[in-house]
Amino acid sequence: MLTVYLLRHGQTPWNADNNRYCGRTDIPLTEKGVQQAHEVRRQLEGVQIDAVYSSPLQRALKTAEIASGQKVIADQRLIEVDFGEWEYKTREQFVAEDPETWQRWESDPLMAPAGRTGETGQQILSRVVDFFAEKLNEHKNGTILVAAHNGVNRLYLAHKLGMPLKNYRQLIQHNSAITRFTLDEENVLSLEYLNAKLK
Repeated sequence: MLTVYLLRHGQTPWNADNNRYCGRTDIPLTEKGVQQAHEVRRQLEGVQIDAVYSSPLQRALKTAEIASGQKVIADQRLIEVDFGEWEYKTREQFVAEDPETWQRWESDPLMAPAGRTGETGQQILSRVVDFFAEKLNEHKNGTILVAAHNGVNRLYLAHKLGMPLKNYRQLIQHNSAITRFTLDEENVLSLEYLNAKLK
């Protein structure tokens, strides 16, 4: 059985600015984001982590480096959703500009492209599911830490928990909060906790 400590990266300037959508734009952590990552490291003190993986974007890499104190392996499959024309906009802004595109995504994110020109849920899940299946095979009975993003993390969790994918936003993941789950030999996910504080 594989144990996964899953993190959303720490706060960024766009999170702090009315939660602007930040997909592939490579922005840094705020000072608060750095502090959040240090808090995760304190909470994980004493936990044996066999390997650490991260999205290649600096906000996730830095979170993983601080939180683990270990070598971090960047993996392109963990990169945030390509949000297309929604990038740098708040939901209020892009819904007002193009409500039909938002409605298509909200109704069927599996098949609808995010932001009209971005990724579909199917494309996102294809890469993220492949990543975790590979790590389950590589780290049998191991423990890994993974730092990624709000979009990819929630879509993966919703899919593995058997939720309708359109409900993925009902899973709230705070910046640098700890989510832990296991994957058994059949690749079945059991969610142990979400947005936890361990100490």
